[in-house]
Amino acid sequence: MFATIPDLLRLVAVPFFGYVAYRDVETRRIPNRTWYPLAALAVILLVWDAYRLFAGDPTVAAFQRRRFLVGVAFSLLFIVPLVYGFWLVGGFGGADVKAFWVIALLFPVFPAYNLWELGVGLDFRLPYVRPELPVFSLTILSNTVVAGIFYPVALAVRNAAAGYVSPGMFIAKPVDSAAVGEEYGTLLEFPDRSLTADLSLSGLRAYFSWRGLDLDALRMYLQWRGLTLAEVRENPERYRDPATLPVEPNDPGDGAITDGGTPAEPEMVPETDAESADPWGAAAFLDDIEGSAYGTTPESLREGLDALVGEDVVWISPGIPFLVPLFVGLCLALTAGDLLFAVLTLVGLV
Repeated sequence: MFATIPDLLRLVAVPFFGYVAYRDVETRRIPNRTWYPLAALAVILLVWDAYRLFAGDPTVAAFQRRRFLVGVAFSLLFIVPLVYGFWLVGGFGGADVKAFWVIALLFPVFPAYNLWELGVGLDFRLPYVRPELPVFSLTILSNTVVAGIFYPVALAVRNAAAGYVSPGMFIAKPVDSAAVGEEYGTLLEFPDRSLTADLSLSGLRAYFSWRGLDLDALRMYLQWRGLTLAEVRENPERYRDPATLPVEPNDPGDGAITDGGTPAEPEMVPETDAESADPWGAAAFLDDIEGSAYGTTPESLREGLDALVGEDVVWISPGIPFLVPLFVGLCLALTAGDLLFAVLTLVGLV
């Protein structure tokens, strides 16, 4: 038999994660409802496998049952809390966490696809490299990390080819300030000093602790004011004045690129002095909206706006659309198997 029916149905994950990877690149938005069908399938297949191993097939060996229980327990009790912890510290986005929760349910143990059953002259099965620990979701996670390593390398090569060499070339790219509204990521502000100015641990930590403005928050701010970035860049002194804030601001939306700059009229003149301590109306914006605008502070919003109106080119950290290396890691896991285990075996560490 080429594969069990549950393992065949698990291959639905390949086109599914290909689709969400594309969505992650294009919109950085994955609606929660996207995950429901695959999560439901994952639960059904998990129950199906449990029934087949413990009640349906008397020929199943005891060690197969033990491996199944170990894989399920490790996947659900280690992988699920692990990715949730990454989310708590800001390492993963909400969609990334949901993706790995689905992976943990759908692939707790290694599937098996016996190529010799296809009559194609290949006398082995996939995944090819199988570590002793039978936790396939862990293999997918490690492969995802390996695939993700190539992103900053490719970004640095791209920047170097364009003549932009900086310590930030591995995590950011230069973008025309006028085009920032069509980008996803974070506007970075690099310190105005040499990297070698302070080689102490605290000095290096300060150098690489770049503060930045989330571009989703920037779009929320512009939507709230009913402005476009072009208008702000053309007349920065006017819009830096909080007296130009609208009486009835727009709904800021969620910062997606599809959110536009809808005019909001009339404007108001606050009772406070126009030369108040709230340039750009940054504090007023954050006080008015519901939520935190992706952790934005009045200071980071003001600094970001000042950079965008004062500089022709800014550095944008696009981040890694994590679902892309996850899709690559899944495909590699289903074929090559565990890449990290293979490398460690090759160098004699396992």
